[in-house]
Amino acid sequence: MVPLRVLTLIFTGPQQPAVLVLEPIEEQRQGRSRIVPVWIGPNEAMQLGVAIEHVKLPRPTTHDLFIDAITNLDACVDHVLISRVDGQTFFAKLVLRQAGRLIEMDARPTDALSLALREDAPFLIDEGVLEQASFPYIFKDDKAKEVELQEFRSFIENISPEDFSQQ
Repeated sequence: MVPLRVLTLIFTGPQQPAVLVLEPIEEQRQGRSRIVPVWIGPNEAMQLGVAIEHVKLPRPTTHDLFIDAITNLDACVDHVLISRVDGQTFFAKLVLRQAGRLIEMDARPTDALSLALREDAPFLIDEGVLEQASFPYIFKDDKAKEVELQEFRSFIENISPEDFSQQ
């Protein structure tokens, strides 16, 4: 099992699907990592956004109610495991801890992650699922960004109106 974190949530609009981008918490190798994109609906994106930002709404959401119920039953969210993927559909297990025992429940990944984020509980992915559903992610370090910025500055300094004239 590989621990994950939320890299970003891309939300484009109320009637459009969103993308939750997860990233393994692992040592990044030479400016490379892996990402796991999870396509979700706009309602799920809203709930995840609230959880990611730790927003407290005036009235409890369904996820807040579930957390309150778990807490009142002397349990807590232990962790979430993304256990399987079939095409673009991910499957997860919500694992609760109560009186020293673990209770595993089948859950939609978005619901399980919304609960885990609210409780600062870890979320993990099966290594086979990570291999099957992840994509390489290349990021630039600060030095590469500075070189690119300097090249752009040089381009801007040397540009002239004649460069835009039609011939």
